[in-house]
Amino acid sequence: MSSSPGLVTVILLMLVTLSEGTSVTINCTYSTTGYPILFWYVQYPGEGPQLLLKATKANEKGSHKGFEATYNTETTSFHLEKASAQESDSAVYYCALGDTVTETAGGAEHKL
Repeated sequence: MSSSPGLVTVILLMLVTLSEGTSVTINCTYSTTGYPILFWYVQYPGEGPQLLLKATKANEKGSHKGFEATYNTETTSFHLEKASAQESDSAVYYCALGDTVTETAGGAEHKL
């Protein structure tokens, strides 16, 4: 895997088994200078990744399909949360950041 100088790409794969209706939080923290654009992607079985949430500025809160994430610059986090997970939420979730200055990207994945 090649990457731009100064960019570290981390891949994290975890399998989590939940009961229907259980709340879920998938943690995403980042380390970078400036204010990157943050993304959550979801990849359902047999499909390609799809954009789930995007945040472009501090304290911006995104929500889609019952999922929520808030761009927190103080804790450098963009944790994905859902109050009541369903079987249909089973997928691989990717947290990614985009650097608007150098147009590079890095991320991690989480299997739910």
